[in-house]
Amino acid sequence: MDDFLAARLQMAFSLGFHIVFACIGMVMPFFMTVAHFIWLKTGKAVYLDVTKAWSKGVAIFFATGAVSGTVLSFELGLLWPKFMEHAGPIFGMPFSLEGTAFFIEAIALGFYLYGWKRIHPWFHWATGVVVGVSGLISGILVVAANSWMNSPSGFDYVNGAYLNIDPIKAMFNEAWFSQALHMCVAAFVSTGFAVAGVHALMILRKRNVLFHSKAFKIAAVFATVAACLQPLSGDISAKDVARRQPAKLAAMEAHFHTEKNAALIIGGIPDTAAKEVKYALKIPGLLSFMAHGDFNTEVTGLDKIPVADQPPVAVTHYAFQVMVGLGMAMLGLALLYFIALWKKKQWLRGRWLLKLFVIATPLGFIALEAGWTVTEVGRQPWIINGIMRTADAVTPMPGIRYSFYLFTAVYISLSLIVTFLLYRQIAMVGRLYDSEVKPQND
Repeated sequence: MDDFLAARLQMAFSLGFHIVFACIGMVMPFFMTVAHFIWLKTGKAVYLDVTKAWSKGVAIFFATGAVSGTVLSFELGLLWPKFMEHAGPIFGMPFSLEGTAFFIEAIALGFYLYGWKRIHPWFHWATGVVVGVSGLISGILVVAANSWMNSPSGFDYVNGAYLNIDPIKAMFNEAWFSQALHMCVAAFVSTGFAVAGVHALMILRKRNVLFHSKAFKIAAVFATVAACLQPLSGDISAKDVARRQPAKLAAMEAHFHTEKNAALIIGGIPDTAAKEVKYALKIPGLLSFMAHGDFNTEVTGLDKIPVADQPPVAVTHYAFQVMVGLGMAMLGLALLYFIALWKKKQWLRGRWLLKLFVIATPLGFIALEAGWTVTEVGRQPWIINGIMRTADAVTPMPGIRYSFYLFTAVYISLSLIVTFLLYRQIAMVGRLYDSEVKPQND
């Protein structure tokens, strides 16, 4: 393994783990505060129990997200010094503001975790809201920095020099809104289905059914609403990519030939040598319409992109297909759940619906990882789109593969520890209710 590949793999592996921790840390506080709000309004003890159980999960993921995010910040300087040398002064503002949001989140979480019976109940609840809002803002700011890499702005690039730097324009680049919207909705989808799936499993096992039923409903509502919004945010994002990064769109769709009335490709195996996609379902004109709002608009194919500037087609295409396919599956489950809520109440008592949520537990995070693969691999060979190539930004320091092995071991260990802590937390809740017979208000 050469050092360039090792550096890319280390960054991909680190980001792949961090994005899961970060998304859960962004979204879980909102679940927690909803349960807390219901308890304050109704006085039903089961919602207090759900709130306290989820608050422990928030604490776990806040800690792991902070650790994994700190590692990523060090890796930017360690692995990509040329990138940071030139890009740091331009897109550093969202990172500095993200640090401020992180500190606010940490302070608010401290108030929340240690404020039970010590501060006014509604002020205590408000600190939980601050945890959620500041965490969401933190995520948006990080995505703003990443979107700058896809849509660099806020500077003039003249003879290899970065002049007339405008950090505000860099932060609010053309891609930040579509990427931030898509990422935030994805965080709610992935976390919502994961949490709902865990509670659905506990219900099927008849472990503290009341507790897990209340928790399931809160998580399921968040997940299903977000699943319905995700195709809309995806459409906004796809149209933005079509306009700014035609090479990425061509790789996503394995669209080899520039043409009008371009077909949308579903599935298939790209053959880059033959410049075709085998075994795919093609819907004529739909790609042109989805990318540009007109069935007859020309869509740029890979034949218009220099070979040296083309992204890896197969990886980008497969990841995009996985993301869209799983997104559609979760949308279908969301529609079933809404039908059950509004028209078919008896479905809510059926085990089959709970089993579907259990099956969907990992789907959101798989789609999330696939989406980030599209974002990052689809930008290659550029680390700053159209400005700096990834190969030119890598560190000249030798032995990066050993750093990759070390960081991989650290992240795997961290994941195992988090899994153990969460399993113990869920088991403790089950034992609590198995050993105590206490009245609950439904």
